[in-house]
Amino acid sequence: MRTPGQDKDLALGFLLTEGIICNLGQVQDVIVPVDEKSGKPEENRLRVILGDAVSVDVGKMDRNFYTTSSCGICGKASLEALNMAGSNAFTGNRPKLLKEIIFILPKELLQHQSTFLKTGGLHAAGLFNANGELQTLREDVGRHNAVDKVAGSILQDNTLCPQESILLVSGRTSFEIVQKAVRAEIPFVLGVGPPSSLAVELSNTFNVTLLGFVSSERFNIYSSPERVLD
Repeated sequence: MRTPGQDKDLALGFLLTEGIICNLGQVQDVIVPVDEKSGKPEENRLRVILGDAVSVDVGKMDRNFYTTSSCGICGKASLEALNMAGSNAFTGNRPKLLKEIIFILPKELLQHQSTFLKTGGLHAAGLFNANGELQTLREDVGRHNAVDKVAGSILQDNTLCPQESILLVSGRTSFEIVQKAVRAEIPFVLGVGPPSSLAVELSNTFNVTLLGFVSSERFNIYSSPERVLD
Protein backbone atom coordinates (compact mmCIF):
# COMPACT_ATOMS: atom_id res chain seq x y z
CA MET A 1 0.00 0.00 0.00
CA ARG A 2 2.66 2.50 1.03
CA THR A 3 6.14 2.80 2.48
CA PRO A 4 5.90 3.43 6.25
CA GLY A 5 7.14 6.82 7.38
CA GLN A 6 5.62 10.32 7.22
CA ASP A 7 2.20 8.66 7.55
CA LYS A 8 0.65 11.87 8.89
CA ASP A 9 1.91 13.67 5.79
CA LEU A 10 0.39 10.93 3.63
CA ALA A 11 -3.01 11.04 5.32
CA LEU A 12 -3.32 14.83 5.32
CA GLY A 13 -1.95 15.13 1.81
CA PHE A 14 -4.42 12.55 0.51
CA LEU A 15 -7.34 14.41 2.10
CA LEU A 16 -6.10 17.64 0.52
CA THR A 17 -5.46 16.27 -2.95
CA GLU A 18 -8.82 14.48 -2.97
CA GLY A 19 -10.63 17.72 -2.10
CA ILE A 20 -11.92 16.56 1.27
CA ILE A 21 -10.11 19.37 3.09
CA CYS A 22 -8.74 22.70 1.90
CA ASN A 23 -6.52 23.68 4.82
CA LEU A 24 -5.14 22.42 8.11
CA GLY A 25 -7.68 24.44 10.07
CA GLN A 26 -10.33 21.89 9.03
CA VAL A 27 -8.50 19.14 10.92
CA GLN A 28 -9.00 18.81 14.67
CA ASP A 29 -6.54 16.00 15.29
CA VAL A 30 -4.62 13.11 13.78
CA ILE A 31 -4.23 10.14 16.10
CA VAL A 32 -2.86 6.61 15.98
CA PRO A 33 -5.61 4.22 17.16
CA VAL A 34 -4.76 1.87 20.02
CA ASP A 35 -5.58 -1.82 19.76
CA GLU A 36 -8.15 -2.63 22.45
CA LYS A 37 -6.74 -6.08 23.17
CA SER A 38 -3.01 -5.39 23.24
CA GLY A 39 -3.14 -1.76 24.26
CA LYS A 40 -0.47 -1.03 21.65
CA PRO A 41 -0.68 1.56 18.85
CA GLU A 42 -1.84 0.10 15.55
CA GLU A 43 0.95 0.23 12.99
CA ASN A 44 -1.06 0.73 9.80
CA ARG A 45 -3.91 3.01 10.79
CA LEU A 46 -4.41 6.71 11.40
CA ARG A 47 -7.61 8.44 12.43
CA VAL A 48 -8.11 11.97 11.15
CA ILE A 49 -10.74 13.93 13.06
CA LEU A 50 -12.25 16.73 11.00
CA GLY A 51 -13.90 19.87 12.31
CA ASP A 52 -17.65 19.93 12.81
CA ALA A 53 -18.07 22.44 9.99
CA VAL A 54 -16.44 20.15 7.41
CA SER A 55 -19.05 18.45 5.25
CA VAL A 56 -18.01 15.31 3.41
CA ASP A 57 -20.35 13.77 0.87
CA VAL A 58 -18.44 10.77 -0.41
CA GLY A 59 -21.44 9.70 -2.48
CA LYS A 60 -20.93 12.63 -4.84
CA MET A 61 -17.42 11.56 -5.71
CA ASP A 62 -16.80 9.34 -8.75
CA ARG A 63 -13.76 7.60 -7.34
CA ASN A 64 -13.25 5.05 -4.62
CA PHE A 65 -11.17 6.47 -1.76
CA TYR A 66 -8.37 4.04 -1.29
CA THR A 67 -4.66 4.21 -2.03
CA THR A 68 -2.43 1.64 -3.68
CA SER A 69 1.17 1.56 -4.80
CA SER A 70 0.13 1.50 -8.46
CA CYS A 71 -0.13 4.51 -10.74
CA GLY A 72 -3.65 5.38 -9.59
CA ILE A 73 -7.06 5.54 -11.21
CA CYS A 74 -7.34 7.47 -14.45
CA GLY A 75 -10.28 8.34 -16.64
CA LYS A 76 -12.74 10.92 -17.87
CA ALA A 77 -14.88 10.63 -14.73
CA SER A 78 -11.91 11.73 -12.65
CA LEU A 79 -11.26 14.73 -14.88
CA GLU A 80 -14.89 15.80 -14.59
CA ALA A 81 -14.85 15.28 -10.82
CA LEU A 82 -11.86 17.59 -10.48
CA ASN A 83 -13.60 20.30 -12.50
CA MET A 84 -16.80 20.01 -10.49
CA ALA A 85 -14.92 20.22 -7.22
CA GLY A 86 -14.07 23.87 -7.86
CA SER A 87 -10.36 23.66 -8.68
CA ASN A 88 -9.37 26.66 -10.78
CA ALA A 89 -6.81 27.00 -13.55
CA PHE A 90 -3.60 28.76 -12.53
CA THR A 91 -3.33 32.37 -13.63
CA GLY A 92 -0.13 34.16 -14.59
CA ASN A 93 3.15 32.56 -15.58
CA ARG A 94 4.97 32.09 -12.29
CA PRO A 95 7.19 30.53 -11.19
CA LYS A 96 9.70 31.01 -13.98
CA LEU A 97 12.50 28.49 -14.18
CA LEU A 98 15.77 28.74 -16.07
CA LYS A 99 16.60 25.89 -18.42
CA GLU A 100 20.00 25.46 -16.72
CA ILE A 101 18.31 24.92 -13.34
CA ILE A 102 15.96 22.31 -14.79
CA PHE A 103 18.98 20.28 -15.90
CA ILE A 104 20.37 20.00 -12.34
CA LEU A 105 17.12 19.07 -10.56
CA PRO A 106 17.12 15.27 -11.24
CA LYS A 107 20.61 14.89 -9.77
CA GLU A 108 19.66 17.07 -6.82
CA LEU A 109 16.60 14.89 -6.18
CA LEU A 110 18.61 11.66 -6.44
CA GLN A 111 21.26 12.87 -4.00
CA HIS A 112 18.59 13.28 -1.31
CA GLN A 113 16.78 9.98 -1.94
CA SER A 114 18.37 8.23 1.03
CA THR A 115 16.21 5.09 0.96
CA PHE A 116 16.43 4.72 -2.82
CA LEU A 117 20.22 4.93 -2.64
CA LYS A 118 20.16 2.00 -0.22
CA THR A 119 17.51 -0.12 -1.95
CA GLY A 120 16.96 1.11 -5.51
CA GLY A 121 13.27 0.46 -4.97
CA LEU A 122 11.45 3.69 -4.11
CA HIS A 123 10.06 6.66 -5.98
CA ALA A 124 10.45 10.22 -4.79
CA ALA A 125 8.70 13.56 -5.08
CA GLY A 126 10.61 16.74 -4.38
CA LEU A 127 9.47 20.34 -4.03
CA PHE A 128 11.95 22.94 -5.31
CA ASN A 129 11.96 26.72 -5.46
CA ALA A 130 12.76 28.68 -8.61
CA ASN A 131 16.46 28.78 -7.66
CA GLY A 132 16.63 24.99 -7.74
CA GLU A 133 16.83 24.63 -3.96
CA LEU A 134 15.17 21.55 -2.49
CA GLN A 135 12.48 22.51 0.01
CA THR A 136 11.06 19.12 0.91
CA LEU A 137 11.33 15.54 -0.35
CA ARG A 138 9.36 12.39 0.34
CA GLU A 139 9.95 8.79 -0.77
CA ASP A 140 7.43 5.99 -1.24
CA VAL A 141 6.92 2.80 -3.21
CA GLY A 142 4.12 4.65 -5.04
CA ARG A 143 4.76 7.88 -6.94
CA HIS A 144 1.39 9.35 -6.05
CA ASN A 145 1.90 8.42 -2.39
CA ALA A 146 5.15 10.38 -2.43
CA VAL A 147 3.28 13.36 -3.91
CA ASP A 148 0.62 13.09 -1.20
CA LYS A 149 3.35 13.13 1.43
CA VAL A 150 4.77 16.30 -0.11
CA ALA A 151 1.27 17.84 -0.16
CA GLY A 152 0.83 16.94 3.49
CA SER A 153 4.14 18.51 4.41
CA ILE A 154 3.13 21.70 2.57
CA LEU A 155 -0.13 21.76 4.51
CA GLN A 156 1.75 21.69 7.81
CA ASP A 157 4.56 24.11 6.94
CA ASN A 158 3.47 27.70 6.35
CA THR A 159 6.97 28.67 5.20
CA LEU A 160 6.41 26.76 1.93
CA CYS A 161 4.75 28.54 -0.98
CA PRO A 162 3.46 25.93 -3.46
CA GLN A 163 2.36 28.60 -5.95
CA GLU A 164 6.04 29.56 -6.39
CA SER A 165 7.37 26.00 -6.35
CA ILE A 166 8.21 23.15 -8.71
CA LEU A 167 7.27 19.50 -8.17
CA LEU A 168 9.65 16.86 -9.54
CA VAL A 169 8.72 13.16 -9.55
CA SER A 170 11.21 10.37 -10.12
CA GLY A 171 9.19 8.40 -12.68
CA ARG A 172 6.52 8.96 -15.28
CA THR A 173 3.79 11.53 -14.66
CA SER A 174 0.28 10.15 -14.49
CA PHE A 175 -2.99 12.06 -14.61
CA GLU A 176 -3.33 11.60 -10.86
CA ILE A 177 0.01 13.25 -10.10
CA VAL A 178 -1.00 16.35 -12.06
CA GLN A 179 -4.37 16.29 -10.30
CA LYS A 180 -2.65 16.23 -6.92
CA ALA A 181 -0.37 19.09 -7.97
CA VAL A 182 -3.41 21.18 -8.94
CA ARG A 183 -5.02 20.43 -5.58
CA ALA A 184 -1.82 21.35 -3.76
CA GLU A 185 -1.61 24.59 -5.82
CA ILE A 186 1.67 23.67 -7.54
CA PRO A 187 1.68 25.05 -11.12
CA PHE A 188 4.92 23.46 -12.35
CA VAL A 189 5.38 19.68 -12.62
CA LEU A 190 8.45 17.80 -13.87
CA GLY A 191 8.89 14.09 -14.44
CA VAL A 192 12.03 12.06 -15.07
CA GLY A 193 9.85 9.86 -17.28
CA PRO A 194 7.06 10.66 -19.75
CA PRO A 195 3.57 11.93 -18.94
CA SER A 196 0.38 10.18 -19.95
CA SER A 197 -1.83 11.83 -22.57
CA LEU A 198 -4.47 12.49 -19.92
CA ALA A 199 -1.84 14.19 -17.74
CA VAL A 200 -1.06 16.49 -20.67
CA GLU A 201 -4.76 17.20 -21.20
CA LEU A 202 -5.24 18.06 -17.54
CA SER A 203 -2.13 20.27 -17.53
CA ASN A 204 -3.44 22.26 -20.49
CA THR A 205 -6.85 22.60 -18.84
CA PHE A 206 -5.39 24.03 -15.63
CA ASN A 207 -2.41 25.94 -17.08
CA VAL A 208 0.15 23.67 -15.44
CA THR A 209 3.64 23.68 -16.94
CA LEU A 210 4.38 19.99 -17.53
CA LEU A 211 7.83 18.68 -18.45
CA GLY A 212 8.85 15.10 -19.15
CA PHE A 213 12.03 13.10 -19.82
CA VAL A 214 13.88 15.60 -17.62
CA SER A 215 17.61 14.87 -17.41
CA SER A 216 20.91 16.72 -17.21
CA GLU A 217 20.86 17.16 -20.99
CA ARG A 218 17.27 17.48 -22.20
CA PHE A 219 13.56 17.70 -21.44
CA ASN A 220 10.26 17.94 -23.29
CA ILE A 221 7.67 20.66 -22.67
CA TYR A 222 4.04 19.54 -22.98
CA SER A 223 2.07 22.56 -21.72
CA SER A 224 2.36 26.22 -20.64
CA PRO A 225 5.95 26.74 -21.86
CA GLU A 226 6.03 30.41 -20.82
CA ARG A 227 7.32 29.46 -17.37
CA VAL A 228 10.52 28.00 -18.88
CA LEU A 229 13.26 30.57 -19.53
CA ASP A 230 15.92 29.93 -22.16
